[in-house]
Amino acid sequence: MSTKTSKKIEPPPKKFPLWLPLIIVAGVVLIAVALISRSQAASTTAPQVSGGPALQVDQEKIDLGDVPLGETVSAKFVVSNVGDQPLRFTQKPYIQVAAGC
Repeated sequence: MSTKTSKKIEPPPKKFPLWLPLIIVAGVVLIAVALISRSQAASTTAPQVSGGPALQVDQEKIDLGDVPLGETVSAKFVVSNVGDQPLRFTQKPYIQVAAGC
């Protein structure tokens, strides 16, 4: 009689994907670059007003002309704090939109 010895075949070990650490390192580098550039941009802007916060708006007026009823229009403007201290809104409503004719 012959006895058969069965040898269990094991699957090859799973290889760790090489692209995963590369993606993680690239993400960390991108975040570091963004934080560094943001801090440099914030530190290079000199305040225009000293002694407190001050708002500056890039446009004083926005003239949309005659707008037909039912048509949607939009406008964009930038509001910046040009003072040397943080600007904080302490009461509600924090921002109020006023419409005029």
